[in-house]
Amino acid sequence: MINSSYLLGLYGMTDWAASSGSASGVGTPVRKAQPTAPWSSSYNVPKPDELVRTAMAGRRIVDENAAQLDVSGASSDYRKLFALYQGLETLNALNNRAGTKGVGTTELALLAKRFSAGLEEVGTYVGATELNAVRLVQGTTSALSKSTGGVPRDNANSITGPIHEGSPDSVVAAFSGDVAFGITIRQLGVTTTVPIDLADMGSTPRTLTNVLQHINGKLEATGFNTRIGREQIKAEPRTINANGKTVTLPTGPDRWALVVRGDTTETLGFTAAQTSDAVYVVQGNGLTGGHQLLKFQSDGGTAPPVTEPGIGDTHWVEGRSVQTSLPPGIETVRASATGPDGSLWIVADVVPGTGNQPIKGERDVALMKYDSAGRLVASRALGAAATASGYAIAIDADGRVAVAGSVTGALDPGKSGDVATVADSFVTVFDANASELWTQRRGARAADEATSVGFGPNGTVYVAGRAQSAIPGGSAVGGWDGYVQAFSESQAYPSAPTVATAAGTAQFGTAADDGVEAITIDGSNLYSAGVEGGRMIVRQFALGAGGAPTLTATRDLGEASGEVAGLSVSGGRVILTGTTRNQALDVGTVNTAHSGGTDAFVAVLEPDLAASAADRLTYYGTVGDDTAADVKVQDGKVWVTGVSNRAEGAKDTDPTEGYLSRLDPLTGAVEWTRTWAGDGQQAAPMTLAVAAGGASVLDRLGLPTGEIQQSDSKKLTDATSLRAGDRFYVSPANGGRSVAVTIEARDTLQTLARKIEQASRNTLKVTVASEGAPGSSTGDMQTALRTGVQRLSIMARDGKAGAVLTAGESGRNALAGLGLSQGFIGISSGTGAVRTFGLDLPRTLSLAPEAAKETGERLQAAMKAVRDAYRALAPASTKPKITGTAPAYLTAQIANYQAALSRLGG
Repeated sequence: MINSSYLLGLYGMTDWAASSGSASGVGTPVRKAQPTAPWSSSYNVPKPDELVRTAMAGRRIVDENAAQLDVSGASSDYRKLFALYQGLETLNALNNRAGTKGVGTTELALLAKRFSAGLEEVGTYVGATELNAVRLVQGTTSALSKSTGGVPRDNANSITGPIHEGSPDSVVAAFSGDVAFGITIRQLGVTTTVPIDLADMGSTPRTLTNVLQHINGKLEATGFNTRIGREQIKAEPRTINANGKTVTLPTGPDRWALVVRGDTTETLGFTAAQTSDAVYVVQGNGLTGGHQLLKFQSDGGTAPPVTEPGIGDTHWVEGRSVQTSLPPGIETVRASATGPDGSLWIVADVVPGTGNQPIKGERDVALMKYDSAGRLVASRALGAAATASGYAIAIDADGRVAVAGSVTGALDPGKSGDVATVADSFVTVFDANASELWTQRRGARAADEATSVGFGPNGTVYVAGRAQSAIPGGSAVGGWDGYVQAFSESQAYPSAPTVATAAGTAQFGTAADDGVEAITIDGSNLYSAGVEGGRMIVRQFALGAGGAPTLTATRDLGEASGEVAGLSVSGGRVILTGTTRNQALDVGTVNTAHSGGTDAFVAVLEPDLAASAADRLTYYGTVGDDTAADVKVQDGKVWVTGVSNRAEGAKDTDPTEGYLSRLDPLTGAVEWTRTWAGDGQQAAPMTLAVAAGGASVLDRLGLPTGEIQQSDSKKLTDATSLRAGDRFYVSPANGGRSVAVTIEARDTLQTLARKIEQASRNTLKVTVASEGAPGSSTGDMQTALRTGVQRLSIMARDGKAGAVLTAGESGRNALAGLGLSQGFIGISSGTGAVRTFGLDLPRTLSLAPEAAKETGERLQAAMKAVRDAYRALAPASTKPKITGTAPAYLTAQIANYQAALSRLGG
């Protein structure tokens, strides 16, 4: 190989001359402009296993003293950047170690704990460290930040699901037969009912155009401004996969929905004289995690029968009047109930998604209200900072709603329970408008969860579940124990906040694992049912004057070999339902024998739980496995839903069919039943609820029973997952004291905007931006109102440097509930601007297997941000730019050099 220095020497050039661009005859060593970076190949970088060892030994993740600078007098910014980079390298090594095959659960737990602490350390370091020449923030950098959390705007317009497809001048099937209902309009406290009967149209074809003209004529004649219109839902092309190729199918016919165009001074509602009972089923549908709400019309009553599917319905069965997709982001649904106004409430576990209500942790509980037409009316998030699960719901005669479940991490801001990583029971009570009244978190030292809830006399709320140690007020028996707790309510004065206090606790069970799966309250008696030590146990408690439960009777029904699904009292008898493989539960007279596999069962017991000749037992099922996902009792009859006839050992992906049946618990007679399939041959009912008189002709028109709710709460604690006490910080862009912005119970977007501006010392401009409602499209999940949303919009004021938003402490981070990113908001480049770099490292990063990929990608992006900041510190060249024509001697040297290279190459 030819030495380049020798070659250059032959043709009048030297290494130092070529590298420096100097044409002088004197060469001087070039001084390094920047210290060698820790990502350079020449830097002495510790190996990943060494980084893991030092981190697990408790050494600091970010250590400025360990950062090496090989340039004398270099800016302190370099030392800080290098220390931070090495800290990120350590976090990345922990993440990679957690993903190594063969790492045990104990080590994984230790790695996760150290990673979480290290991530917190990095965030604290970045927040407290000031750089001279650049700016570094924990979050993102942007000129404009807009919250993803939105508060619904008020709107008097309400849209139904599609009720017709084709021309608006063709006959509408939904209008055929006996279609009569009333439109109620409340104005200035006076309610007027406008009767609508399509029979009054005589021989006029019942097209959209003609029917709407008939209805609006009635409304106009009464002097009201509200009108019923129509809205076109344009058909969209559909694609299918055929032999590995995507084929686009022709668009189908356009669809049409009804639109109620209301007036802000008129509150509109609908009534129907002919009604039947309605049964709502929430089910998992398909293999992709989707969920649906189904509504069935029971036989009996006076409502016209449902004889054909609605527009766009799939897998229809006779009697089903509504099919609605639930919003994305729902992980599961475990409980539902109907309110006194006929609305449906469901309790869902939700995960981070794309909606207008971002959650603060990995999983939260959402309370969702639907009207009788299957349209979403309101949604409330519990506001857990880490994870929460909802297991039970109860509604009293006044419309108050109680939700119970388990929560890990903080619920009330900054309060994570006795052990932050262990689940505690919670119960939250909402008023009829879904505003939270109170929340109680009553956990044992070990894990516990609330699995059932109910309202008792004098508004007392009862919660039951299971606990692995002593629940407050109880004594541990062994393993998992069952428990029942009572909470009483009080107010200091009529408008004061409602306060809940514990009124009594009963803890019970065996030395093995026990639990309560259902409770019901009948006057001064509370009944519980569950599996205790592998046996099916029913208990009776007397409720004292103060609400405390006292055990009075116990009934052992034998080996469980299954689980409890429901418990109620009807006609003076206790009705217990569930599933079992036990073909001989100890319940006296058997109406229908066990069919094999797992069967649903219905047991009828005396109110004192004593064995009696009047006891009855009905098994319901097929030769395969049958589930009882949920059970409700209405007018003495048992409604049960679940999956029918699954082969023993069937895979999760094997076909499943849902069923809904009504049984007479005294005779075992099956009075009504339906079975159906789902998308991808997957239908898995989860919950059911019954509404007396909740089905009518309004269902086929997509119209709800009762008044349309034209507005919802604007309080952030209602409209978002925020809880009072959550907060974040605003600090000056160029360093200085940060100011906390704390959420209060009555805060709205408007009041919060003013708080942020004040905290930023008016360097930020915060406005409430309104977005219009999207237009209808095929497959939309219809909500009750056609509303847009309002969001926060934040930017730097003209001529101001902007500010930095920092997340609140763990367990009370308001930015997550608002859907705002922490970081710098302002101008970060251009003349006079300080170059700003964001690490974008959320505190929710973890080493969980499903999160490892995202964690690694986030860490790599953060390290790149540090490298970019390093490059931005490079000093500008002090040498003047070389312009003009090159000297003749230099041109000749270059020509000689090129000639030599050509000869060597030839």
